[in-house]
Amino acid sequence: MTSPEPAHARISIIGAGPGGLTCARILQQRGIAVTVYDRDSGPGARNQGGTLDLHADNGQIALREAGLLDEFFKLARPEGQEMRKLDTAGTMTFHHVPEADELFKPEIDRGQLRTLLLDSLQPGTVQWGRALDRVGGPADGPRQLSFADGTAIETDLVIGADGASSRVRPAVSPAVPEYTGVSFVEAWFSDVENRHPDIAELVGSGSAGAADGERGLFAQRNSGDHIRVYIIRRAPVDWLAMSGLTADDTDCIRALLVDEYAHWSPRMRQMITTNDGPYVDRPLFALPVPHTWEHNPTVTLLGDAAHLMPPLGVGVNLAMLDASEIALALANAATVDDAIRVYEKTMLPRSIEMAKALEGAAEHLLSADVPDFGNDNDPRS
Repeated sequence: MTSPEPAHARISIIGAGPGGLTCARILQQRGIAVTVYDRDSGPGARNQGGTLDLHADNGQIALREAGLLDEFFKLARPEGQEMRKLDTAGTMTFHHVPEADELFKPEIDRGQLRTLLLDSLQPGTVQWGRALDRVGGPADGPRQLSFADGTAIETDLVIGADGASSRVRPAVSPAVPEYTGVSFVEAWFSDVENRHPDIAELVGSGSAGAADGERGLFAQRNSGDHIRVYIIRRAPVDWLAMSGLTADDTDCIRALLVDEYAHWSPRMRQMITTNDGPYVDRPLFALPVPHTWEHNPTVTLLGDAAHLMPPLGVGVNLAMLDASEIALALANAATVDDAIRVYEKTMLPRSIEMAKALEGAAEHLLSADVPDFGNDNDPRS
């Protein structure tokens, strides 16, 4: 099959996260039709996660191409760039306070970013409740997308923006994410200035982290007077089941965590013991390094589907940069095949270089030196 012109191609994006929506927005801005398919029943089907920082040298570049940078800055929290490093007693050992005009990586809640992108798309762009089962059809197209609801469609290009557990990835790569050995347990705190004032004081306007070499805590301020804390531990991927627990056993999980952090100060242990609601188990996975694939004229990947790495401030930013680059390549290329080649020629070397730099870096989250986590710490990035 001859590769079609992008303007006349049926383009399908799988996944309505920041990467997929950014790609769709830029394509539509340049007159190219696109459909996004997402497994969620609707935009409010689940919590979108915590805050993230969009960097001037990648995430913000993508938003500029999407024509949304000014709208982003209206929502962003520059004060969220504040970073505190603490010891296990709660004593501050490092403090970065952003300058008044510092805009290199301001914060925005994931839900706010998603809404900004969704609202910028033409009505009907996203088809909700369409969980992809598999990508079929010949490599040179047309491709067939088979969905869990029993329906199927034909398409000329599949862009996998469906994250760590991508259902598009098997069409180009046999690689599967591997457990890093490090796990997050997420805890939420609401109305923090009134109900959790000591934690609010510890965290400040941005983020605060502490670690002792074996375990750590990372807290980030969200909008709406919320704070999320990530309890970081080296643990088996099935530690809950091995402990005879389920995700609903909040009191027993709390007791286990309190025992593990027994030598930390009571002030720091508040971030483990006074959370509102249940804990959420989030084991960290990463793709093998390097992760690459043979060129395919009808399928490509972006973001975590292409290069899942430890959450050290790059996930969403790279996904949005990927999205911008594939969209611009499609807008400027004679054929879909040409566009994929142009995109992957830049994206793959960049992602391989970054993945090599971060290989094994999940262990750094436990370092007593407390690395600069960034605020792209949500494992769903």
